[in-house]
Amino acid sequence: MAYSLKIHDPSFDTYLKNTKDYRFQFGFALAIIAIAGFYLYGEISDEMDNPEALYIGLGIGGMFFLIGIYSAFSAKKGPSWDGEIVEKEIVEKENKAVFIVYIEDQKHKRHEIQSEDDATLYNYYKIGEKVRYHGKLKTYEKYDKTGDDIIFCNACSFMHDIEEIMCKNCGCPLLK
Repeated sequence: MAYSLKIHDPSFDTYLKNTKDYRFQFGFALAIIAIAGFYLYGEISDEMDNPEALYIGLGIGGMFFLIGIYSAFSAKKGPSWDGEIVEKEIVEKENKAVFIVYIEDQKHKRHEIQSEDDATLYNYYKIGEKVRYHGKLKTYEKYDKTGDDIIFCNACSFMHDIEEIMCKNCGCPLLK
């Protein structure tokens, strides 16, 4: 029973950098597709001609590009803190079950983990368990994992068998 020291593994920093790069690249790709799509539409359509269609494509493409930049650079690393699972509840909203786990940190501030129509995380955490919030990854790690059959990757949230050592989805070590 302990929090894992593997949180300091450099593969987590690589994962975060790659995620940031992918967000920017995705926004850039959408911008190119929008510009090219509107340009082609202006060339083959009878409803709109170029350069009007191209200008619209540039405007929409510019928005996608700015969203990509914002998404890549807005992910701030928060502080890490320790807490405890204090309450769990299931709420019915619009014909969906919302599973909520409440965590209280050392400053008595409440945080929550929510999932819709999937009780896996809800069942994974038990009231009274200690957890650590890893601010750079925005994920939780349980202190006591001895009775668990599964574990979640703290980088990509992929679920694994407790016996696995590395995440087969992102390559980061599992914190156990």
